[in-house]
Amino acid sequence: MDVGSTLYALRTQRGFSQRELARRCGVANGTISLIEANAINPSVGLLRQIVDALPMSLSDFFAFEQSEERKLFYRAQDLSEIGTNGISYRQIGNSLHGRALQILNEVYQPQTDTGPEPLRHEGEEGGVVVSGEIEVTVGDHTTVLGPGDAFYFDSSRPHRFRNIGSQPCHLVTAATPPSF
Repeated sequence: MDVGSTLYALRTQRGFSQRELARRCGVANGTISLIEANAINPSVGLLRQIVDALPMSLSDFFAFEQSEERKLFYRAQDLSEIGTNGISYRQIGNSLHGRALQILNEVYQPQTDTGPEPLRHEGEEGGVVVSGEIEVTVGDHTTVLGPGDAFYFDSSRPHRFRNIGSQPCHLVTAATPPSF
């Protein structure tokens, strides 16, 4: 990936000068210039500071498409994998920049979950179980959902997903605004 060109495109798209972006992320002006010229490769920590100042997520930075034209249709192999630790989150579209909705094709391997701490973020979230079973906790409410069952909730409420079964669980979910 051409980190320098991507940073330049995103910075100018937002109307920031190199000096302004440097001020926003707490680095020297020359650092932004050197990165954009591909004279240096930023560390993950520095890149995180920079994308936070843009503001955007690291996954959006790496998936940024400089083309203004958006795809209308996606083949299975076009979905972007953004999951870890036994959970596959395959996102429709590489970049969520400027989008109001995030759609994920999710697969939870047996005995995997979203972590011990409940998730919380602004917006709404919904989905449908395609196959397998998933335990969903929203606030003080917990239930197990199977094929064809669905959920829809205010995602500022603490929530957690857990595959307690012995088979993978496949879901299709949507969140607005994009928050992953």
